[in-house]
Amino acid sequence: MGINTERDIEANLQIGPTDAGMVRLFVEGGGVELPMDFTPEEAVEIAEEIMAAAHRARGSKGKKR
Repeated sequence: MGINTERDIEANLQIGPTDAGMVRLFVEGGGVELPMDFTPEEAVEIAEEIMAAAHRARGSKGKKR
């Protein structure tokens, strides 16, 4: 399985701050709950990576890799 492997799995994603000053990504699906905590600095880096991937994906519409 890789990043380009499609799966028919439904999941929910919640993102928000915790009481401990962390940023939590909480993924729930298929009977699994996965909380992932990041420092605010790490969360900004992740957000930048997501934005960069979105820009690359927009530029590659219809192209096979």
